[in-house]
Amino acid sequence: MVNPVHLQTLLEVVRQGSFASAAQRLGYTASAVSQQMAALERETGVQLFLRSAKSVTPTEAAVVMTRHATKVLTDIDTLKAATARAAEAAGRLLRLGVFPSLATYVLPAVVRGEPWRRLGLDLHVSVAEPGETIRGLLAGGELDVVLVYQVGQSGLAWPHTMDRQWIGDDPFRVVLPASWGIADGAQVTASQLSGMPWIVHHPGAADAAVIDRLFASCGLEPRVVVYSDDFNASLGLASAGLGAALIPELALRSRPAGVVVVDVPEIRLARNIFALRPGGAADTQTGLFLDLVAETLKSLPGAPGAPGAARR
Repeated sequence: MVNPVHLQTLLEVVRQGSFASAAQRLGYTASAVSQQMAALERETGVQLFLRSAKSVTPTEAAVVMTRHATKVLTDIDTLKAATARAAEAAGRLLRLGVFPSLATYVLPAVVRGEPWRRLGLDLHVSVAEPGETIRGLLAGGELDVVLVYQVGQSGLAWPHTMDRQWIGDDPFRVVLPASWGIADGAQVTASQLSGMPWIVHHPGAADAAVIDRLFASCGLEPRVVVYSDDFNASLGLASAGLGAALIPELALRSRPAGVVVVDVPEIRLARNIFALRPGGAADTQTGLFLDLVAETLKSLPGAPGAPGAARR
């Protein structure tokens, strides 16, 4: 089997016209170059040089072999580069935890884009509620970064050693059954909605206490008819006329027929979305990925109506 090192030396000897000059270029001794060329002649079974006391002259076989050697060495370099890229890409696995509505409406838009492809990350995704993904971030390093939300100062907790990066806000909107006869986009006071049937989170849910305090502060006393922590279910039940609901704008991208969105000035609340990762684990590619998530969230059209599930 022909040694690629010998082919590289052959090319240099032909270019330089002597073993000594080739040896100087390659960092070998002239004797080493001569030995390599002798070995290449044995390997190929052809004479490559006409030797004299003062010079070496390439034979026609050497000229032909030089052309082939150039292609072989180029192919070898290409193979090495491809192997290096594959190994590098395999080492850039990003294990991401993300909550469902961000996974449904933002993450697909990120990974469809050319900026994502240029990052060269290999993404492994776990879709779950923030409390669960934070546990995955802690338990044996199962996740590298998690995208979570917090409503006010709700019960979501993480170690102080975690690095936190704000991604954006997801405002809540008040959704009413269209059958109630209130126009889409109308301004309604909280007192007008007090005593009306409502679809709310289960008591004890992470953001239920925050919403309860908000309602109490503006004198809104809901008549609870449904407990639901699933925004898709809440929207469906609202569209059927069962009650009003507080739904984040991300989930409203799957707004069904039969509901209207109204403005209640006393109700200003949002899910604050941010990324968590272990302190000191920052790297450029993950940072660029998080910037893409933030930019995509910000650029989503404000009008709801995109098809798909709407889960927290």
